[in-house]
Amino acid sequence: MEALLNFDQSRDLDSIALGRICIDINPVDYYKKWGDCITFKKYVGGSPANTAVGMARLGKKVGFIGCISNDQLGDYCLDVFNAEGVDTSSIVRAQNGESLGLAFTEILSETESSLVMYRDNVADLQLQASDVSSEYISRAKLIIISGTALAASPSREATLKALEIARKNGTIIVFDIDYRPYTWKNEEETALYFSIAARYAHIIMGSREEFDIMDGKRGSQRSDQEIANNWFNEQARLIIIKHGSAGSHAYVSDNRAYQVKPFPVKVIKSFGGGDGYSSAFLSGLLEGMSIPECLELGSASAAISVSSHGISTDMGTMDTLRTFISEKKAMYGEVVSPITSGELQ
Repeated sequence: MEALLNFDQSRDLDSIALGRICIDINPVDYYKKWGDCITFKKYVGGSPANTAVGMARLGKKVGFIGCISNDQLGDYCLDVFNAEGVDTSSIVRAQNGESLGLAFTEILSETESSLVMYRDNVADLQLQASDVSSEYISRAKLIIISGTALAASPSREATLKALEIARKNGTIIVFDIDYRPYTWKNEEETALYFSIAARYAHIIMGSREEFDIMDGKRGSQRSDQEIANNWFNEQARLIIIKHGSAGSHAYVSDNRAYQVKPFPVKVIKSFGGGDGYSSAFLSGLLEGMSIPECLELGSASAAISVSSHGISTDMGTMDTLRTFISEKKAMYGEVVSPITSGELQ
């Protein structure tokens, strides 16, 4: 990435994701109230899992560190990962009957979607520090840390151990803030552990609300550039701030900044775009693409995700994304542009 980050090309894994694996259950007969839906489809879900599958679809060699249930649902997740080419050697089984998290989706319209989450006694937060291997992390060019993994012990300590190992081994660290309020006790605790992880990170990705929560400044009037500058004083070299349907902004520590608009599509659901965005954007970085090219790729993958019924199973290949970009740009023009001084942030 243009000399800002140096990926160790001698390593055999492009990326490792750490965090939750769960099950998404989406209605097939959507645009109805959940109680009126009869048929549902299951998918492997959870932001880190979706991102891992997305990067594997884009030709990256991907590993995963996580904990899953010791039952048929856990078996299903391993089968999906193995079929997608995601290395599962560092995925462990919960030992005390903990279950996979379940996300039941209600899709009322293109703009109205919600989730009912079941995360009591959940397996992904049972990841132990002893399950995190220095040897495994040292094989990866980058590691993606999910903020949800910091929500409770023992996963919290396992995640902090992974961050420290990555730092010592020169593994590029990506922090996906991934705020899920139902997982945390309060915003003060959330801000503390998010900020600890962010201080390790070379790349930080999240919504504007997530950055404000991490900084303990919900509803702040700060500009995106001011937020980015704050983290450039730490280890960060690249900050991605997402604004939902308005697109996202990318800030680079060498004073470049870009904005990307969404590609127009017929939306099925209002969630999942962020995972598609992250998987494609990071894959582009690993391939040495420019920031604008990575943003374009991320925007395309996000559009495909929100216009598809599932997330992980509907991630595109590189050929799929390039064809999509070419067709949409011919219809609508460019989606990426530089942000110049004085523009609305």
